[in-house]
Amino acid sequence: MGSKITTGERRHWTTTLGQAAAHPAAFAVVLLYALAWFIFDRKAFDFNAVATLIVWVMTLFIQRSSHRDTLAIHAKLDELIRADDNARSELTRLDEKEPESIAKHRDAEVRALRETR
Repeated sequence: MGSKITTGERRHWTTTLGQAAAHPAAFAVVLLYALAWFIFDRKAFDFNAVATLIVWVMTLFIQRSSHRDTLAIHAKLDELIRADDNARSELTRLDEKEPESIAKHRDAEVRALRETR
């Protein structure tokens, strides 16, 4: 999934969890949970339980689709950055940083742009 960090940063646990939810193995986890629920608490495995599991599976589908779209957009942007001679190559690694670092970088870029005007 291209989730290596080269700057020595540690990923926030929510980033790691989000990437895990986008992995196909997450569906197996929900299936194992449903099976365990059915075996150990069959009386509680009713319509509400099935509805809960369906919501979890749909959430995983949405997360996976969103992750795929994000990866495709990044690949396209990386190609555009490589094609432009004036682009800075460090921007191709920006998507590997944590959201807070990206926001700081974006804010610094906006401030620098405002100062040059």
